Amino acid sequence: MMVILLAVVLVGWFAAAALGTLAYFLGEQSKPIHERNWRSTSFERFSQALTNKEINYAKRIPAFVVEQF
Repeated sequence: MMVILLAVVLVGWFAAAALGTLAYFLGEQSKPIHERNWRSTSFERFSQALTNKEINYAKRIPAFVVEQF
């Protein structure tokens, strides 16, 4: 009985971790992004691998303002 309970808890924990990771990266693909991460190829590859969606840079806005003097 204890083994079944432990198995259910472990499966639930892994499912929650997977769903949380997916939700995080889907959200990160659409919210404002800092300048240092604007063209981060490692984030882009990892995010696409997890979500199976390409980042739409037309929807993404920078969270910084470039001032020109």
